[in-house]
Amino acid sequence: MEAYNNKAIQIMNEVNNVVIGKRVIIGKVLTAILAKGHILLEDYPGVGKTTLALAFSKAMALKHNRLQFTPDVLPTDVVGFNLLSKDGDSYQYKPGAIMCNLFLADEINRTSSKTQSALLEVMEEGKVTVDAVTRDVPKPFVVMATQNPIGSIGTQMLPESQLDRFMVRLSMGYPDIKSEIGILKQRQNSNPLENVVQVVEKSEIEQMQNMVEEVYIHDSIYEYITLLVQQTRENPLIELGVSPRG
Repeated sequence: MEAYNNKAIQIMNEVNNVVIGKRVIIGKVLTAILAKGHILLEDYPGVGKTTLALAFSKAMALKHNRLQFTPDVLPTDVVGFNLLSKDGDSYQYKPGAIMCNLFLADEINRTSSKTQSALLEVMEEGKVTVDAVTRDVPKPFVVMATQNPIGSIGTQMLPESQLDRFMVRLSMGYPDIKSEIGILKQRQNSNPLENVVQVVEKSEIEQMQNMVEEVYIHDSIYEYITLLVQQTRENPLIELGVSPRG
């Protein structure tokens, strides 16, 4: 356990070397990954959302794909499609961008609802279905989506069914003066992402995720969690309470 704890600290340090001054956010993202959850980063352009995702992919040896969710992106770009072979006798599956360990859905709220819905199955079950054939995505698997605040030109709200599949919804925020000076200095010579060192193998991440599931939880904590959830459903000031999935 201690060895993996040290690995987690090293991962945070590597990412923090790139995304300066956001250690709390980095810790929450790592927690979500180890809990097999998905992450939604909401903030204005240029605060480091995409850089954060790419830094994690390098530090954790995760194969990543990035898809810019523009209005013309199709569901097949996400999940893939079947292509008729040259001889016309069979179909060959062409994987979509989702077939990776870390899928970066950049500016997810700029694309159509139909394309957004292509993520529902894979975020819930870790599988994609194309033409009635279901395939597993690689493990470990995490969706890290970024979006600009609602009200920005060309954006639309994500449906509740999709928001509910994200474990955490975080805002990066602007850096403080000291951190911003550090950002200016680190970019004088090279892209800081090039200096991120791999800390763990993919197999180690799966082991860390399994260890998280084995952590003992006392019944009193289960009771506290369920009571808290119930309160969100009964409070008239909350439009939609926490779901059983949440």
